[in-house]
Amino acid sequence: MNDSDEGAARPKRADARRNEETLLDAAAAIFVMSGVEAPVRDIAAKAGVGVGTIYRHFPTRADLIIAVYRHQVEACAEAGPVLLATSATPHAALGQWINLFVDFLVTKHGLAAVLQSDNAGFDTLHTYFLDRLVPVCTQLLDAAAASGEIRSDLKAFELMRGVGNLCIGAEDPRYDARRLVELLIAGLRQAPPDVGIT
Repeated sequence: MNDSDEGAARPKRADARRNEETLLDAAAAIFVMSGVEAPVRDIAAKAGVGVGTIYRHFPTRADLIIAVYRHQVEACAEAGPVLLATSATPHAALGQWINLFVDFLVTKHGLAAVLQSDNAGFDTLHTYFLDRLVPVCTQLLDAAAASGEIRSDLKAFELMRGVGNLCIGAEDPRYDARRLVELLIAGLRQAPPDVGIT
């Protein structure tokens, strides 16, 4: 009887996890469009649930913002090894991963102001972000350097900081941060060695 009880409980937990991920994806999409102060009803509509469902999972806006931030960090971290394994080249994997990183940075629109609050949950987010994403970026850079595609003297933190700086002001329609980031990643390519004339 205990075994069947445990078996019945597992799908419910999996469903709850999927439902929470749906809410977090919807919130991230709304944050990209409208910032972190977007109305909860917009997030609920995007997720196809009632407002009460969101408050049941995330009692405060701060809870929701922290959860979205962590969800996005995890998705970005998990994508790195997958892209490295499935892309045509390590440089292509790096470029695709940086695109995801840019999406993540844009999702953080408005987060800086919220981080000024006294909510204790915000204190550890930056460290968490670095601990999860710097090693992934390092792995991608090392693979691309080892394949001879890019120069080998660039550190992951430098690249991520540079991309982050290029994303400042991305909400201005006259400024195309993604285009500049693509130029940056293209610029990492190692020039082919000169072939001497014989």
